[in-house]
Amino acid sequence: MPIQAIRSQRLYRQIADQLQQLISEGEFPPGTLLPAERELALSLGVSRASVREALIALEVVGQVAVRVGHGVVVLESRYTPIEPVMRAAARTEPWALDPEFESEIELNLNEEIPPFSLLQTRRYLEPEIAALAAQNASEEDLRAMRLAYKRNVTDNANGGRNCAGDRLLHIRIAEASGNAAYALLIKHLLGHKYGPMFRRLQDLFMETDMPQRSQDDHERIVEAIEARDPDAARHAMEVHLDHVLNVFFAE
Repeated sequence: MPIQAIRSQRLYRQIADQLQQLISEGEFPPGTLLPAERELALSLGVSRASVREALIALEVVGQVAVRVGHGVVVLESRYTPIEPVMRAAARTEPWALDPEFESEIELNLNEEIPPFSLLQTRRYLEPEIAALAAQNASEEDLRAMRLAYKRNVTDNANGGRNCAGDRLLHIRIAEASGNAAYALLIKHLLGHKYGPMFRRLQDLFMETDMPQRSQDDHERIVEAIEARDPDAARHAMEVHLDHVLNVFFAE
């Protein structure tokens, strides 16, 4: 079967796009069954969960029909030429806030998150994100992490306080985790410039050697991920974020 192994983030999108391409080329004609989930997972080198998500995405855009217990049947394609599955899915039914919640929840994505809440959330999330990155990062992900780390080093050498390279490195690690929800959360938390509360906290409490210490922490995290050592990556991230929390909020 002409299926290529996949190792990257958002696996289900790549799986769905690859299967859609094979269908369009006649490898799986309309009316035939796709290989079983387990067989696809083994051929692609991914989890059955990722394969199942890809098959559901293909069904959403009308490319296949998923029949539990009977297999996945290929349908006549609705789209010519073939377009990426998730672009077609978004056009079919955009993922939007439930109107039922409009009067029930407040969602202000531009409001600064208080610094302790920001760091506390990161402390609980990012160690596991780093462990997943050690397991799932592609070579491209590793290169992106190294480039972000170099930006971190350059920022520190130039006395930058916006910590762009620092934040970008954490974003790249989240992207490498293979979990789109983690990546979305960290991009939202760290893609913004530090707000006035966080900047004032830096002015009052940041130690003079903190940028260098964080840079050293970052190097250990990246090395653990490059070594494909989830436990070491998790521990290195825990140590790093405990250090940051203790600097700003030690009792």
